[in-house]
Amino acid sequence: MRSAYLALFVVALGCEPSPVVNAPTNATPAPSASVVAAPGPSAHPEVPPVPTAAPVASVAESLPPVTKSGTKLTWLGHAAFKLVTPKGKVLYVDPWITNPKNPTGKDDLAKIDKADLILVTHGHFDHVGDAAAIAKKTKAKLVSTFDLGKAMVQYAGYPKDLVGFDTQGNFGGEISLLDGEVDVTFVPAVHSSAVQNAKQDAFAAGNPGGFIIAVKGGPVVYHTGDTDLFSDMALVPSKRPVTVMLACIGDHFVMGPDRAAEAVKLVHPALVVPMHFGTFPVLTGTPEAFDGELKKRGLVTKLQTLQVGATLDL
Repeated sequence: MRSAYLALFVVALGCEPSPVVNAPTNATPAPSASVVAAPGPSAHPEVPPVPTAAPVASVAESLPPVTKSGTKLTWLGHAAFKLVTPKGKVLYVDPWITNPKNPTGKDDLAKIDKADLILVTHGHFDHVGDAAAIAKKTKAKLVSTFDLGKAMVQYAGYPKDLVGFDTQGNFGGEISLLDGEVDVTFVPAVHSSAVQNAKQDAFAAGNPGGFIIAVKGGPVVYHTGDTDLFSDMALVPSKRPVTVMLACIGDHFVMGPDRAAEAVKLVHPALVVPMHFGTFPVLTGTPEAFDGELKKRGLVTKLQTLQVGATLDL
């Protein structure tokens, strides 16, 4: 009898739990219970399912409305976006304006004469982009993690007087900016981060991340930055339902269409805009493949594929 129960204990230890990312978002924790089975040569204990965190019920049951607040969101190619608030404040996120997907990038950069904030998710060149050039023209303050801000000042030419505690933060922190016009929450990403100098030497720049940008009286925008799928994305809408998710889909360096669709499943945005695809040949993920993966999962989130220079009214 004693040896039979020992065998059951070994079997139970050998069982593997289901991956969290594949668990249904409305899963509820199973009550703890002892595994009971009659001893014998053919007896196998049933292992209870692994409890997983689920988003807030109201988020899963109904998507946030897409309000017409006067907020405008423009895709500038790759991972670069321009956001204009109802009061006319201008934010740039990962402002590589001169990226290969933007045929008028140089002219667009030359025409920029107003920017209040520049948000940079991590230190890679295709996200730092033209940040320093824009800041020198407009005096826009840098919103980034503290380590990235220090590295951009030291190695990427960002003006030191535009990088301060009022706009620097770290994961889990939220800062209110522009007299309460926007709140920015720092969230993690699964990637890497380094800043290059003019000689293309690489220097550590903290950890990569994303941003949740909440516009007062307007949309909540989640920019994933460069990332893979990770289960804590389910926590993103726990504070505020996400109106628009800007999701990387290019594969190779970031998640591809299939894993990006799983990310949408966790976040439950009203709209999802694909980004970070097709800029280089290795970024093979496409909006069409992404659309197929979303439909395969039966998700009700609306896919909004933008052309470079196109603007969403939110």
